[in-house]
Amino acid sequence: MKIVLIGLASVFTEGMTYQDNLLANQLRYDGHEITIISECYKYQDGVIVKTHEEDKVLPNGIHLVRIKYRNILGDFISGKIRAVKGLYNILEQECPDIIFHHGLQSYELLTIVKYKKKHTDIKIFLDSHEDFNNSATNFLSKYILHKMYYKYIIRRVLPYIDKVFCVAYESFDFLRQLYGVPDNLMEFYPLGGIILDESIREEKRIKIRKKLMLKNANILMVHSGKMDKLKRTDEIIKAFMQVKSDKFRLLLIGTMQDDVKKDIFPLIESDNRIKFLGWKNGDELLNYLCACDLYVQPGTQSATMQNALCCGSAAALYPYSSHKYLLKDSVFYIETINDMMNLFDDISRNPEILEKKQIQSNKLAHEILDYRVLASRLFK
Repeated sequence: MKIVLIGLASVFTEGMTYQDNLLANQLRYDGHEITIISECYKYQDGVIVKTHEEDKVLPNGIHLVRIKYRNILGDFISGKIRAVKGLYNILEQECPDIIFHHGLQSYELLTIVKYKKKHTDIKIFLDSHEDFNNSATNFLSKYILHKMYYKYIIRRVLPYIDKVFCVAYESFDFLRQLYGVPDNLMEFYPLGGIILDESIREEKRIKIRKKLMLKNANILMVHSGKMDKLKRTDEIIKAFMQVKSDKFRLLLIGTMQDDVKKDIFPLIESDNRIKFLGWKNGDELLNYLCACDLYVQPGTQSATMQNALCCGSAAALYPYSSHKYLLKDSVFYIETINDMMNLFDDISRNPEILEKKQIQSNKLAHEILDYRVLASRLFK
């Protein structure tokens, strides 16, 4: 089957462990012909940079096409309109059976529907990563961009859409309230991860823990991403420092934003159990997640959490509705800095509670988060 995945605000970057990469890789592994169509932006050392148009085949056989935004009043406005040149012609050349468009906020949804009107047998899936925590957060964004421009496009294309996938539980309300997407068209479709063979996972775990000079009794915590105030990295460190267990180690992996550097680096330097590793590519991050015992994410949501669970780690997360809906009691929930401190203290006194959560979350990962399971849902 031929599947075209379109992400015009996804910042597709080769080698990452985001949904764009992992879903495409799994579909390709399952034997389908895959084309990714992306805008001309990517991550470089954790920073979004503009890149050039290209048309190439990746090492795993996936066809990657990058196309530029149409220039509409400069880069900022172009990046909100999300109109590109030549998408219809590319679709005609690819002849897809399924089109999966990441996001509902794009002018090019009109182009995709134009293609479906001519090729009525194809299926169109959209997914939404948006909620009121990360989108429509000010007046202009909510009432001009979302409730006028995007809503106008979405209402025109909905009759031709087969399914709208919501990657977070909060996305359902966002789509209902801002665009009027009907409930019968929406389906929960969480971000997932890759579950490695146990022998491979264990090999990666042993290698990284040896590199970090950890003993079997050491408990390794990992926190990752673009670390800013909303990530609450400083609170994690402060809570961690209050629990003096020599068994604990904390790794910070990602980029440190300017608004938190001056506060966080002195804390790191004051506790030799804490290390900041900087930016790591997808494969490197996966290795550290395999070595991790507890993934800590009390701030903004990140797809790395699902990858951590798929690598066998337990997780401590903010109790977002989407987390509680998806993960139920298979993870720890931490809302305040005291919650973090109490959890770390409980684990130091009774490591068995950590092992119990690892077993629960690993079971859930196999059943729900494995991209082999998620990819198969496109054909049901």
